[in-house]
Amino acid sequence: MIDTIKKRTIGFLAAAIIAIISQFLTAIIPNIGGATIAILIGIVLGNTVLKQPVLSAGTKFAEKRLLEYSVMLLGLTITFQTIIQLHWSGLLFIIIQMAITIIAAIMIGKWLHFGEGIYLCMAGGNAVCGSSAIASIKPVINASDEDAGMSITLVNLMGTVMMLALPVIGTMVFGHVDMLRGALIGGTVQSVGQVIASATMVNQTTVQFATLFKIMRIIMLVVVVTVFARIHAKNEKLANAEKEVEGEVKKGKIDFLPWYVLWFLIFCILNSFFHLPAFIGNTAHLLSSWCEIIALAAIGLRLNLKAFLKAGKRFAIYSVSVGVIQTIVALILIKLLIHA
Repeated sequence: MIDTIKKRTIGFLAAAIIAIISQFLTAIIPNIGGATIAILIGIVLGNTVLKQPVLSAGTKFAEKRLLEYSVMLLGLTITFQTIIQLHWSGLLFIIIQMAITIIAAIMIGKWLHFGEGIYLCMAGGNAVCGSSAIASIKPVINASDEDAGMSITLVNLMGTVMMLALPVIGTMVFGHVDMLRGALIGGTVQSVGQVIASATMVNQTTVQFATLFKIMRIIMLVVVVTVFARIHAKNEKLANAEKEVEGEVKKGKIDFLPWYVLWFLIFCILNSFFHLPAFIGNTAHLLSSWCEIIALAAIGLRLNLKAFLKAGKRFAIYSVSVGVIQTIVALILIKLLIHA
């Protein structure tokens, strides 16, 4: 335990210091925001002077755990009255958006002659929640470590591009309607951290809406894993594939409802049905914000800019094509289905 803490300390402190610097810099350039500054500083330093392996354990912990804590704490700032604002059209948007993303990723993957391991991991990672979805999908389709690792790299890199671009695109298309901008970001950007980072570049209300749309996608993970297991069974003609899925669930290898989403829902219920003191919501918001900023600094430190180039032209075409289709489809569906 003590050794683990020691290994994580240096990397965590590096991310925390960048986060503090970023918050100070917002006083000078307030239009950019601490989240954007933190991830940009992290990317620059992580690809130049802070590339040491000793930082890895701490930045990995900050990226993963702090974002989970941040989502969990957001439950104390959101009520069911906010969720109801999404209406049935919000759920329909997510279902159609995910379905089209999965179909597009599979079709493009086959067209580019990728194997099942790559195109199913790419489909799930882009449609649901990035690396977490790929980790859940990998065992039920028997994907190799290489396929899963490459998919995670491509999904995260494209997610970073979308994370930075969608706040601008959303504002250009939808103006200052936070619900629609939140739908665009929460319905398309890959990982939870990237969703929060992207929405934070707009404002806190957009963060709330984007988080709600994102959580809808995460809850749909159980459906995606089950469907992909059936696709794998068909491709490999394995009659016992469904039993393998059940076994993996029992072993705890597949996490259909992440713990932080469960606590988000619990806190949201408490906040909706009980009159919680204002300082609880304010404190949760403050802690959630700091968790976000530190985690985003860690994401920047861990991002390898050379990885995308090393992936090759075929991988680049695949990743960009899926990302472009996701964005275009989301813009059309939001226009058609969601009315703020």
